Amino acid sequence: MDKSYRTSESVTEGHPDKICDIVSDALVDLFLGIDRDALVSVKALATKDLICIAGELAGYKCFDLDIETTIRDAVRDIGYDTDEYGFNADTLQIIDKIDRHDINDSNKLKWKEGDLLGSRDQGIVFGYACNEKTSQAPNETIEFMPLPITLAHKLAQGLTNLRKSGTLNYLRPDGKTQVTIEYEQGIPRRDETVVISTLHSIDVSGKQLEKDLRELLIVPILGSLYDERTTIHINPTGRFIVGGPAIDTGLTGRKIIVDTYGEASRHGGGAFSGKDPTSSDRCGAYLARYIAKNVVASELAKECEIELAYAIGGFVPIHITVDTNNTGILSDRNLERVIENNFDLSITGAITTLQLRRPIYKQTASYGHFGRPEFPWERLDKTEQLREVLKHVQR
Repeated sequence: MDKSYRTSESVTEGHPDKICDIVSDALVDLFLGIDRDALVSVKALATKDLICIAGELAGYKCFDLDIETTIRDAVRDIGYDTDEYGFNADTLQIIDKIDRHDINDSNKLKWKEGDLLGSRDQGIVFGYACNEKTSQAPNETIEFMPLPITLAHKLAQGLTNLRKSGTLNYLRPDGKTQVTIEYEQGIPRRDETVVISTLHSIDVSGKQLEKDLRELLIVPILGSLYDERTTIHINPTGRFIVGGPAIDTGLTGRKIIVDTYGEASRHGGGAFSGKDPTSSDRCGAYLARYIAKNVVASELAKECEIELAYAIGGFVPIHITVDTNNTGILSDRNLERVIENNFDLSITGAITTLQLRRPIYKQTASYGHFGRPEFPWERLDKTEQLREVLKHVQR
């Protein structure tokens, strides 16, 4: 059989980089909750006993906001609430270097014309969807996502759930997961390897940790993909009792492949977290995912990657490219025309269609921006419209 392997990773919300993503998006939510037209670009750095916030904020009402409380609450929600972890929400130092403007004075108004919004920077974004099937579960994956990244996120989220529920109270917030799936002729068959690194208290043995995570996390999540040949590595370098920002500096936007599709799709390089929805890095990527998912769900293709390219100040993408990896009912060029005729590709259209001017972003910052039904870019409200195109082709 033609075998291949694909690997993806995820991190828990207590990973230093994810702390910074969460803090940055908590501030985006704070600002949008006060002023839906706020322009935000903020980044965080986290290290031992310190968070530094820098960037720009322009808004009508965004000058006297309690940024410090928002940051401390976000860190506390993650679970850093004691000096034992070397990073404590209640005692850490916060340095605020956000440059504030009145929105009327912002030079970013250069990209606005009436009700139309132009891209605030040049850039390329990608959206992806697929209908991967397994031999054990022949139906399409609910998430329309690649299996390796989906499982990696579920394992990372599972680590957090076991910690926060108290089921495994020796777990600590920092952790990473990695999943390798074996494919046969392009179809995922089994889980080849699982790697989990998790911070833990000093009083738990490696043997107990491995037993608990195998029984309570790995086997339940992998299900029939797990077999006697699956290799499991848990804290493979030994005990992990000091972690988080105490030993590793975190930065916003350093886990962009974790945030998207793992190794299954390309990435334009622009991070999402810390940016308001007028950023093409954010709204363009969400729009591209929305389009790709509806294309696959409508059975116009089994796999679809959408590339949107933006020029600074441009109201619509300067180019759209579709790649279905030869799985499309139509040619990729014809599918591009179908998309242009059935979706509003403008910056304004993306924001309006997906209702992005609201504080929904903190929850996107961990466990992936895609494949989660609570987000508006995951809707499948264009499938019937696209299926009409398919009916026309099949006549």
